Amino acid sequence: MNSDLQRPITIGRISYTNVWPVVHGFETSALPFPVEQQSGMPAVLNRKLREGEIDMAAISSFAFGVSSNDYYVLPNLSVSTAGRVQSILLFLKSPLEKVLQGTIALTTTSATSVNLLKIIMEKFYGGKPSYIDAEPSLEQMLEHADAALLIGDHAIRASWQNKQYQVLDLGEVWHLWTGHWMTYALWAVHRETAEQFPEAILAIYEALVASKQRTAMNPEVIVDKAITQIGGTALYWRNYFANLCHDFGSEQKAGLQLYWQYALELGLIKQPVELIELPLGRNVSNLI
Repeated sequence: MNSDLQRPITIGRISYTNVWPVVHGFETSALPFPVEQQSGMPAVLNRKLREGEIDMAAISSFAFGVSSNDYYVLPNLSVSTAGRVQSILLFLKSPLEKVLQGTIALTTTSATSVNLLKIIMEKFYGGKPSYIDAEPSLEQMLEHADAALLIGDHAIRASWQNKQYQVLDLGEVWHLWTGHWMTYALWAVHRETAEQFPEAILAIYEALVASKQRTAMNPEVIVDKAITQIGGTALYWRNYFANLCHDFGSEQKAGLQLYWQYALELGLIKQPVELIELPLGRNVSNLI
């Protein structure tokens, strides 16, 4: 298989718990060709995929929208919620009315969340805050800002420690205003790579879907892993993982298309997004 594969396929792996339900059981050693994985924050993987340093990755939905002409999306894989996400949180030091015209410190780790915040602040609430980039440390961010956006495990830890700030869950706000799902990340592959090595990319895709299925059958394995690596209680992590959806069906696509539409209207992206799924070379409908 793939005798023409003269180099490893490189895969980006987000360093956040929200992708564990898909990637926890994904083992490259089981594949009959060389594969390399690179872990990193979403913003880093977004850049590496865009610049061709890696072949495929779970990337921010916003980053997919910016470069959609270069990518296929892997079917039925995402990080989505219909409501609260618990790991994309805006911590308010000042009342919301002041924040809307004030300063918000932004995490530098994810494009989707930053632009979702801008849509919420400007399109939903009619605000026009100033934004500053900052490393993901809540107290340091709030030294110079009225509010601070944290995502992923940084947001989770801060939510446990927070005793004084009002918190907005951006997934919840999005759902309240739109009634739609919000999709935060997609699995994408360079079209050129997929067309050059279709069997290899299909095999990786099948392995990711199989990993998702195995973890869904035994979610306690990632609950235990989260407690060990991050802290918290089993109850918290069961609720957190149960609230996430890692499929990408019509409802998730509709919500994401609305997100991209709003981003286009605000000038955050420059052209309509083309969402084309990876052509599947054989019938894998039983997997998805």
